[in-house]
Amino acid sequence: MINAKHIILGAGGAIGNVLADELVSRNEKVTLVGRTRHSRPGVETALADLSISEHVNRVIEESSTVYLLAGLQYKLSDWQEFWPKIMQNTITACKTKNAKLVFFDNVYMYGRVHGAMTEDTPYNPCSKKGEVRAKIADQLMSEAKAGNIKALIARSADFYGPYSEKSSVPFFLVIKRLADGKKAQWLVNARSNHSFTFTGDCGKALYLLAMSDDAINQVWHLPTASPPITGEQLIRIAAEYLGKKSEYAILSKWKIRIGGIFNYTIRESYEMLYQNEYDYIFDSSKFERKFGLKPTSYRTGIIETLEHFRQRGIINK
Repeated sequence: MINAKHIILGAGGAIGNVLADELVSRNEKVTLVGRTRHSRPGVETALADLSISEHVNRVIEESSTVYLLAGLQYKLSDWQEFWPKIMQNTITACKTKNAKLVFFDNVYMYGRVHGAMTEDTPYNPCSKKGEVRAKIADQLMSEAKAGNIKALIARSADFYGPYSEKSSVPFFLVIKRLADGKKAQWLVNARSNHSFTFTGDCGKALYLLAMSDDAINQVWHLPTASPPITGEQLIRIAAEYLGKKSEYAILSKWKIRIGGIFNYTIRESYEMLYQNEYDYIFDSSKFERKFGLKPTSYRTGIIETLEHFRQRGIINK
């Protein structure tokens, strides 16, 4: 496995970027796979549509480690049509090539949970998107538990951090708005507890899981700071560092419903608002005990995130 290649399926997002950083820093051989090319020094790139089995089989190499990090358009009909195909295509190719599969997942399949989400939390989705995520997680783990594939699921809470400018609520509603001199916003309830996973920790943790033979056939929660933070606290830390006022406005459910009339992304997100209305607590103690990797604190993570965006020119200096 030392000389095996690491193949990232879905290389353009936040997690693909932090994972590529981690792998390159460890002098690993890396191939970035996406529907468009992502130029990066020291790595190979390949084009593929993951919903086409021939494409997936072509880019996965013998005895490689494959990371399925694909992100689809935030549209239920696309998830229902393409996610099962993508998962099956990836499973089939990995079985054929004797490759290990690491699937980066979210927590939609758990539904609303009273208390902390752990790897043993039963699947009880209360959203259509959660039903899709439960289906593909079962699709993978049934193959893994049958001994047909070396695979694991790595789950993250909502994430924030480097490279998350296209997919992070804290970036859209807090960081970008404050940096632009606007009032921060928050979804539904800024005083509920909400766990966020730092993207930099995801990159490190995915590599550790991939390189651990006894991590396979299991679900793992990626290291996430505890206790969770509130939206109000997150806004205060970001505003203080940026030298801005920590005032914020709440986007209520009725405002979001009205906004959904004009914007499909807002409309598609409405069913997930239970995650913001109620406590959303993510437990990663299993991973921390096994690997000894402590999650980045929220204050440190927020400051590192702001500096990352400043250095890349995404927010004003």
